[in-house]
Amino acid sequence: MSKLRLGVNIDHVATVRNARGGDTPDPVRAAILAQDSGADGITAHLREDRRHIGDADIDALMDALTVPLNFEMAATDEMQKIALRHKPHAVCIVPEKREERTTEGGLEVAREENQLAHYIAPLRAAGCRVSIFIAADQRQIEAAHRIGAQVIELHTGAYCDAHAEGNFEKRDAELEKMRAMSAYAHDLGLEVHAGHGLTYDCVKPIAAFPEVMELNIGHFLIGESIFRGLQPAMAEMRRLMDEARAT
Repeated sequence: MSKLRLGVNIDHVATVRNARGGDTPDPVRAAILAQDSGADGITAHLREDRRHIGDADIDALMDALTVPLNFEMAATDEMQKIALRHKPHAVCIVPEKREERTTEGGLEVAREENQLAHYIAPLRAAGCRVSIFIAADQRQIEAAHRIGAQVIELHTGAYCDAHAEGNFEKRDAELEKMRAMSAYAHDLGLEVHAGHGLTYDCVKPIAAFPEVMELNIGHFLIGESIFRGLQPAMAEMRRLMDEARAT
């Protein structure tokens, strides 16, 4: 199997910074450290309410990074304009609700298919790879394919939550659903990524899917870096991913 890429989400470095205000810790510094430590890409989510990453962070990331930036954003006119100005390597369209702590589920593509098709067309024309963050659901995958997305990112949150809660029946059911939908999306010609809630304890079964080309992991790695440092935290995740891929 091909090597599995690791994308590091640096949003929650900005969460810590914004809890007190000021300039530290700097998410751009974290992104450069992750890049220098072997990250294959950096993910940053510019939310409408700017609760963590800010506009200046995106400006600085575009200037500083030599690995691809995956720009997560809601499907709003404001975010489209920002993406078209910067033209990052990839844009990932995600659902967004002001009251949520973190992204709670996948985007409802099938219900908004026509609108989303028109929304992503200028992004593709500008050279951005368009990814859609969705649940492992055949209807949503088919809709993502029809609107012209090149990539889907499967929301792994339900699987990770069930694992953490010890609900292994639900965990295994979620895992099998993601396994089947990864293969289905791949057969349609979509590149498959996955992420949300992945930890050392639950990453290997997802990493073992041959169709998955990239994992995007943020909160856990940033939290673990408090105790280990970011480079060792990433190295352990990389080791587990590679181990899963080799078996």
